[in-house]
Amino acid sequence: MNTIDFLNIAVSICPERDFMVFEKERLTYEQANERINKMAQVLTGLGVDKETRVGMLSVNGPQYIETYFAAAKTGAIFVPLNFRARADELTYMINRAEVKVLFIGKRYIEEVREILLNLPGLETCISIDGPEDGMLNYEDLISEASEEEYFGEIDDADTTILMFTSGTTGRPKAVPLTHESFSSYILSNVEPADPETEEKNILTVPLYHVAGIQGVLAAVYGGRTLILMRQFEVKEWLETVQREKVNRAMLVPTMIKQLIDFPDFNQFDLSSLKIITYGAAAMPFEVIKRAIAAFPGVSFINAFGQTETGSTIATLGPEDHDLSGTEEEKAKKLKRLASSIGRPLPDVEVRIIDEQGNESPPLVTGEIVARGPRIMSGYWQDAEKTAKAFTPDGWLRTSDMGYMDEDGYIYLSGRADDLIIRGGENISPREVEEVLVIHPKVGDAAVIGIPSEEWGQEPRALVVLNEGETASEEEIIEFTRTRLASFKRPRSVVFVDSLPRSALGKLSRKKLLEEYGETSN
Repeated sequence: MNTIDFLNIAVSICPERDFMVFEKERLTYEQANERINKMAQVLTGLGVDKETRVGMLSVNGPQYIETYFAAAKTGAIFVPLNFRARADELTYMINRAEVKVLFIGKRYIEEVREILLNLPGLETCISIDGPEDGMLNYEDLISEASEEEYFGEIDDADTTILMFTSGTTGRPKAVPLTHESFSSYILSNVEPADPETEEKNILTVPLYHVAGIQGVLAAVYGGRTLILMRQFEVKEWLETVQREKVNRAMLVPTMIKQLIDFPDFNQFDLSSLKIITYGAAAMPFEVIKRAIAAFPGVSFINAFGQTETGSTIATLGPEDHDLSGTEEEKAKKLKRLASSIGRPLPDVEVRIIDEQGNESPPLVTGEIVARGPRIMSGYWQDAEKTAKAFTPDGWLRTSDMGYMDEDGYIYLSGRADDLIIRGGENISPREVEEVLVIHPKVGDAAVIGIPSEEWGQEPRALVVLNEGETASEEEIIEFTRTRLASFKRPRSVVFVDSLPRSALGKLSRKKLLEEYGETSN
């Protein structure tokens, strides 16, 4: 099944249901399908056909989703671009993907104009937020297009999206994702559209990220109403959930923390919420415990995956967030909440391997690898990086370290290249960070390894204090003394105003190492 099938099924089952609500404007499934067909006709008229790359540079909005489905109908490959990318990064991605047609949001028009001379393969620019000199206008194109239903030849194995990784360790890599990459997950985990069942799904995750796209496609297959926000803003999110009586939400850990820290959080009626899915970055233990208490009656799901795996490959489900039961059961659940990403989903295989590629026994740390129908076949036109990304027998190397317990739960230890090796002992930055953030004065923390003549490396903590708080280096180190093995304790602490994080809360250790990775800092 391909992603256009998802749309067609929902349109046939619930044509009059709201497909999308965006800034209080509403669009039904039938209306959205009409606009998508028109844009598909427009793209064909611009010379777009099978495997032509169609780019999008914008914050979230209806045109983003319409353009994806229109491109998919023509067999083109949709290229969502990170709107936070610098000009040189943007130039690299557009040229790397050989984007022929680029849709642009208003706030990025000037940035594109400045790099146009460096984009030899870009033929057409389309403004999605109103008329712009030298560019086609999205709504004019829609209004002038044929209303005829568009039918294209699509194979489940065709690439539908070319998505760039975050690039936190170098140039972003281009990951081709097929229709099957998404349908494998969705058909196994999402109930199809039902004329009697209505659900509303608020989406704030940026659509250039695989979690955002997966959220859209899951909602469409389920016939849900997408409540779309341009970007996450705490008060607006709370007001929107209350007004629209939202049932499902996808958030990242930093968003959840901002919500429950908001002074007027308890003034909003959030009783319609039934499910909150979170992921994309590490969830501090204390934050998820507070969130469970702050959202009574809500089922939490921790989703773990990456672009190369077509998003989620393992989940920690609602039952694992239910802290009731015997003392033994509660202790086990608390341990899982602290560091487990849950168990593999049924449509993928996940295992832990050692440096020789052998499967590790339970409780022994190794690299997490995965395989299955939705795992990428390789990086876009890059045989060298592809070869490094897979084991000789075809398992994708996630570069995440962890172990699996006797019940099949996976526990993260950190990224393979993040591990700090002190005197031959491996230190997981994440483990140390989990301790630092429970200090009552600490708002955020990160740990990196710095050179040491005696030990090879020593752990250094970068700490963001809560507003109005003060603390000393000795105080922070002493706090970890009874909570960590002696070799894991930070040997130095640097207080910073903020940590470099992506829109999804993912930490850039590369930037921290560049700025604070020397012994003299």
